[in-house]
Amino acid sequence: MDKKYMDREYTQRLEKIEAVLQAWLPENPDPTGTERQWTTQTFEYLDGALTPALVTALTQPGWDLFHRGGKRWRPLLMTLVCEALGGGDRALPLTPLLEFPHTASLIHDDIEDNADERRGEPAIHIRYGTDTAINTGAFLYFLSLACIGPWDVSAERKNQVFKLWGASMRRLHLGQAMDIGWHRDFSSLPSLESYNLMCRLKTGSLARLAAVLGVLTALPADILPEHEAFLFNALGKAAENVGVGFQILDDVKNLTTGNPGKKRGDDVVEGKKSLPVLLYLYRHADHQEWVSRCFSAARQGGSSVPEVEELIRALTASGVLIEAAAQGRSLIQEAREVFSDIPGAAQWFGGSRGLLGGLLDFIGGTSLNAQEG
Repeated sequence: MDKKYMDREYTQRLEKIEAVLQAWLPENPDPTGTERQWTTQTFEYLDGALTPALVTALTQPGWDLFHRGGKRWRPLLMTLVCEALGGGDRALPLTPLLEFPHTASLIHDDIEDNADERRGEPAIHIRYGTDTAINTGAFLYFLSLACIGPWDVSAERKNQVFKLWGASMRRLHLGQAMDIGWHRDFSSLPSLESYNLMCRLKTGSLARLAAVLGVLTALPADILPEHEAFLFNALGKAAENVGVGFQILDDVKNLTTGNPGKKRGDDVVEGKKSLPVLLYLYRHADHQEWVSRCFSAARQGGSSVPEVEELIRALTASGVLIEAAAQGRSLIQEAREVFSDIPGAAQWFGGSRGLLGGLLDFIGGTSLNAQEG
């Protein structure tokens, strides 16, 4: 397909996604005015004098981060899977289930990592206070579930989505717990298999959920059981690979050009056991104490201490940055092949099939230029 045509098609879908997300996270919700319906859907029964200022104090920090950017590739993936399987726009109402938890996880992640910036501006806990940031992040997780209530499907289908979403959130937080444990202990050396599992839980869970929800919203209840396992596994695994591939490329970029809106070497300050660091340590076991000292110095002095650049130079010279980037791109290429042609499911794929296969190029996931989403 022509690139201009495909970009236009993606943009049109992103505009629809943005409209749904804006409706569920208004800038200045007024419980007594035009957002009364939103207030009722979000909080249900409320007594007392609820002022616009009180509600805005809860929503504004999340709205702030949400509107700093982000590619919205998870809800875009979900809607394209749904379209490709003949479901049209039926997945659109569920976009908050993907984007709001992602935004919430960024808020909490920055608190856990003592990060100063996110998307080029002060981190939410820096700008609004840690207490407000924690509360807002938790609210965004719960707010995402509000979209299921007005969704026009059977109670059984809604319950299935609740279960899938809950399992995905538990997996996401298990992955985060693994990551926290490793960067707290500078001397820890998780296996490459454990690292892969952590990425699939922390980063891959929402991506897998996006693909699964696309299938679930597209296929009628009487057809779904026959094909559910195959499509959930094939598309779900491919989407998970995208999430892991993006994570690896993101980590490589942090140690090369730096991520947009963050400082180069922030991952060293956080003590992050990224794939390049693990590859280096497994090949240079005698350097583990030195790497721990670099992490410790960076934790104490920030990204400007010389140990950060010393470690980056060592990683670069060893070739592990190039190797890690190749692994990330390989995972994304595997996903591209699945998205482009699902064996045995071709009878369901229509015009959105090419858009699904080209999605990864549109969101920049095949090079070191992949950005945090």
